Amino acid sequence: MIPAAIFILSGCSKAQTVEKEKAELLKNKNILIIYLSRTKNTKAVAEIIHKNVGGKLVALESETPYPEHYQTMVDQVVRENSTGYLPPLKTKIDSIEKYGMVFIGFPTWGMQLPPPIKSFLHEYDLSGKTVIPFNTNGGYGIGSSFQTVKQLCPNSMVLDGFSTKGGVERDGILYVMKGEKEKQVQTEVKKWLQKISIKN
Repeated sequence: MIPAAIFILSGCSKAQTVEKEKAELLKNKNILIIYLSRTKNTKAVAEIIHKNVGGKLVALESETPYPEHYQTMVDQVVRENSTGYLPPLKTKIDSIEKYGMVFIGFPTWGMQLPPPIKSFLHEYDLSGKTVIPFNTNGGYGIGSSFQTVKQLCPNSMVLDGFSTKGGVERDGILYVMKGEKEKQVQTEVKKWLQKISIKN
């Protein structure tokens, strides 16, 4: 008769081995966190993710910056979305092939994926990689943005994304990721990473 304690101990060591393997996998998968941020809220979420998983953190910039005036920028985005225009990117990623996992962060613009993110997904081949979207928005949600990421990454494994309310630029509410809001988002990000099995 084998004592129950041995079964319990072997169960524990098995669980520890799985956790260890997961940590190794994360360490060996070069991680890229690329983000587009106008009011710095998406940047704040990108930095929280970076603190939890490591990797390379890169801000995505267009060759021609978007107008600072909100309505002018909105009108431009509407035109770009309706014509399918892909703005040229100032940001260049060296050796995209070395990254096995790519987090892609963006605000919701006009209930769609922002044109510079579409440019990035057209310019770089993410086939065979794990792609993870994350988003901030003015309270109206992600729109079609996560769906568009899936469509533009047909040969990638696209995991469930993260979304949180950021600023509302239209109402002059810009950066909100401070104090209690920042703590709340830090907790939500950790839970999300655990749920998609990225964080131990």
